[in-house]
Amino acid sequence: MRSTPTSDEFVAPTGAMRPRGSTEYHGVKVQPAAPRAPIASAGVPGPMSANEAIAAAGSRSGPARHDELKICGLAAVKARFAGDPGSIKRLFFDHATGQRVGLMCKALAAQKKIYRQVEPAELEKVAGSIHHGGIVAVVYAPPLRVTTADETAKWAKAGESVLVLDRIGNAHNLGAIARTAAFFGITRIVIPDHVSAARPSDSAHRVAEGGFEHLEVWLARDLVAFARELAATGYDVVGAATRGGRPDAPREKGKDRKPLALFLGNEEAGLAPDVAAVCGRLVTIPGSSKVESLNVSVAAAVLLWELLGRK
Repeated sequence: MRSTPTSDEFVAPTGAMRPRGSTEYHGVKVQPAAPRAPIASAGVPGPMSANEAIAAAGSRSGPARHDELKICGLAAVKARFAGDPGSIKRLFFDHATGQRVGLMCKALAAQKKIYRQVEPAELEKVAGSIHHGGIVAVVYAPPLRVTTADETAKWAKAGESVLVLDRIGNAHNLGAIARTAAFFGITRIVIPDHVSAARPSDSAHRVAEGGFEHLEVWLARDLVAFARELAATGYDVVGAATRGGRPDAPREKGKDRKPLALFLGNEEAGLAPDVAAVCGRLVTIPGSSKVESLNVSVAAAVLLWELLGRK
């Protein structure tokens, strides 16, 4: 007999999946295999074939379309389901994870969307990575909005801190920073509209472990102009420098405390000189000098703790 689930456990529904017609993938019609009997212990349909899974999910190496993302890992998928269940288009999971996604499956079934158990090898192909955590959700990817003076003024008036990334190029670093930002209650990350800047891709979402679900990601056309805009609207604009900045990060106290805008630079080059020049102040994390610097995602965590966590 199945034990009573804990309050945060998802239990897969009983009964067979509704039948489907043919699927068209990249112009090729793929007929799904004959219906399979449900697995008694999990109550989910039997594993999909390779042809079915890839056709339903998209390409093996990335999103099938520019407006789709693949979110991997139960924590990240649960965060997306909790915050925006309608954005989930298709859901794939292995046998073990199928025991915990019953509410999601019921919601998708009600919307006549695809959800299926697949073999581990096929889940890897669907995810485009071995690091799928047992579940992959194909979701709508929201377009990135461009910052405006009016929006910046609204953020400042609300006293909301913002994290600005100057050409952070590694998607894994972006994901780790997003996770840290969400942990400290940052609600916005701004990235430059530049070819070298990583965007919230599949891999960034995978590393963020659901962090992006609590953030808005914005684009800035010109970081120098944006930094000046932030300062003009009342932000404390702080730049992280590998060397040359203050070894501490004092901030005002009480009701006169300004909202924080923390600028983090590129993994190799740091902040661009013109961006650093318009920051109100620069801070440098002191270390042993045995290595030149911290990874940018680690530096983000240290600085956010110093600037926000100690309040």
